[in-house]
Amino acid sequence: MADDLIPADVRARLKGLVLVSRRAIGGHGLGLHSSRSRGAGLEFAQYRAYERGDELRQVDWKLYARSDKFFVREAERESPLALWIVVDGSASMAQRLGATKALAACLAELAIAGGDRFALIGLSEAGLALVPPGTGARQRDRLLLALHTLSPAGGFPAESTLAPLWERIGQRDLVVVISDWFDPAVTASASKLAAAGREVLGIQLLTTEERDFPFDGGHRFRDPETGEELIADAPAMRADYLARFGAARAALRAELENAGVTHVEHVLDRPLDAPLRALFR
Repeated sequence: MADDLIPADVRARLKGLVLVSRRAIGGHGLGLHSSRSRGAGLEFAQYRAYERGDELRQVDWKLYARSDKFFVREAERESPLALWIVVDGSASMAQRLGATKALAACLAELAIAGGDRFALIGLSEAGLALVPPGTGARQRDRLLLALHTLSPAGGFPAESTLAPLWERIGQRDLVVVISDWFDPAVTASASKLAAAGREVLGIQLLTTEERDFPFDGGHRFRDPETGEELIADAPAMRADYLARFGAARAALRAELENAGVTHVEHVLDRPLDAPLRALFR
């Protein structure tokens, strides 16, 4: 299923990226978290049953000869981090749904490549989707299944309903929020997580229409979350819209920077992996 979401050229470019965080070296650059995990390290830790996606070099062939079953050797090693992928599932994300799912799948692939735990949180008024932290190919399948059922609806959940969910995120975990960041509640949640000591990265998805406002003639504009409508002459309001939208983007960048949240914009006509390269290159 991951192959359906991630184009081949993007998957090839992912190989040059590594999940990293500023925390390990005091915020002055990029470094690795230090935590224990199972992987293909040097010091043997345990056997586990072979899973689809495991590398054949990790199979213990001597044990296979004795048991006629495939087992993988795992070892203790230093793991960079635990990744939480937070997806905005509100109605305004409908136009961005394909990119949202693909970016979440890409992040899962980066976590798998590094032997890291990863989790998914999908948020909307319709309900909360949670895939608890896990590792490996089966965890990827659980995440992709949750993404497949994601259907944007309503607005962003109230903060009071999210507090128990945020408490599941560890002090040294990495959080990546994928959203259009139009709802102030998204910024408030990310800021609270950052204030509580979590490393928070934000990917803002924008459509080309939002960036360029290429409309001609009279148009009916409708807010997908509130249902409010505006009927206007598009050329007459273009300059004002672009000025206001630019000011709003600048204000959001400043607010997130002050909160300690690293933020990148991604317009949907750009390469899918561009925001990931900006964050993890």
